[in-house]
Amino acid sequence: MVLTGLARVLAGAGPDLAGMRIGYLSNQASTTAGLIQGRIPLQKKFGSRLTALFSPQHGFFAEKQDNMIESADSIDPVTALPIYSLYGNHRRPTAAMLAGIDVLLIDLIDVGTRVYTFIHTMAYCLEAAAEYGKKVVVLDRPNPIGGERVEGNLLRPDCRSFVGLYPLPMRHGLTIGELAGYCDHHLGLGADLEIVTMEGWQRWMLFADCGLPWIPPSPNMPTTATALVYPGQVLWEGTNVSEGRGTTLPFEMFGAPWWEHEAILAHIAATPLPGCLLRPLVFEPTSGKWAGERCQGFHLHVTDPGEFLPYRTTLALLQAVLLLYPERFRYKEPPYEYEYHRLPMDLLLGDSALRRGLEKGEPVCHLERGWQRELAAFDEARRPFLLY
Repeated sequence: MVLTGLARVLAGAGPDLAGMRIGYLSNQASTTAGLIQGRIPLQKKFGSRLTALFSPQHGFFAEKQDNMIESADSIDPVTALPIYSLYGNHRRPTAAMLAGIDVLLIDLIDVGTRVYTFIHTMAYCLEAAAEYGKKVVVLDRPNPIGGERVEGNLLRPDCRSFVGLYPLPMRHGLTIGELAGYCDHHLGLGADLEIVTMEGWQRWMLFADCGLPWIPPSPNMPTTATALVYPGQVLWEGTNVSEGRGTTLPFEMFGAPWWEHEAILAHIAATPLPGCLLRPLVFEPTSGKWAGERCQGFHLHVTDPGEFLPYRTTLALLQAVLLLYPERFRYKEPPYEYEYHRLPMDLLLGDSALRRGLEKGEPVCHLERGWQRELAAFDEARRPFLLY
């Protein structure tokens, strides 16, 4: 079984925190292998020196369902500690939030995808810690979709937002600890950063190989299968297509009332989509887009995770839909993740030129070839920061 950074700190590994006041950034999924949320054994270990808790998007208990649904600061009824929300009035820790701590432990479950906001919350914490002279210790956890493969175009500066702060590909292939090291170095953040590594994790591992319990880090990430498809399927958030919110299989199930199974399958047939099957179905979301209406769509089944290309798969589907249904398909209008003017799809794709290429009908594999050089450069640049 893989030992997480949290498990190792509780066992006495990691930096010497003697005499230091400690903050803990986590949520309800940040547990021990025995399913105990980390703040409880950390308080037992450090006593009154654990002085504050911090929470990312969706709230400390991952109770907030959708984007831009904020959480207020609160008091944790279990530990009696303040919980500072980093997805409320502030997304970056303030001087007042950090005043009562000397070191911030970051213990978040990432899903290996550029647009997952937890990694940007971490980056904001690194920036704030550097500014206010605080130490940051990242308690590393597995990348649930593996650490070998990278996929997608790199973010362009004009598409920078809370779903993409830095030039990363959609699938970055890093653990959250490795990503902290990469961002701190390449972006010159200058944080006093230390990473408590895992024991037993190897880059080829998917989450199912780790021997750890999966707890949804956000409300619509219910299973490890969801995480596998998310690097592509998240793009539907920028459209009027249901990404499956309001069903039991968000991101795996998707569609709209006006879709036609055979037409879409015929359109994507020319694009190689290895490692998956698209099973036609009809579903009716109970909330979100098209709530209460019958949607024609698909269930995306991953048959070979090692071969599956989530970004390519959804790009091909997205292109089919926008070309087949120009009178029905719509991009989501702002706001999206606190951006009030730019098109949400551009923020998700990370490059408006890619959107225009899809609209013109340029083959997805041709578009992919256009970013292979920069993707290879990223793959090389990340290697000095690989810890496993």
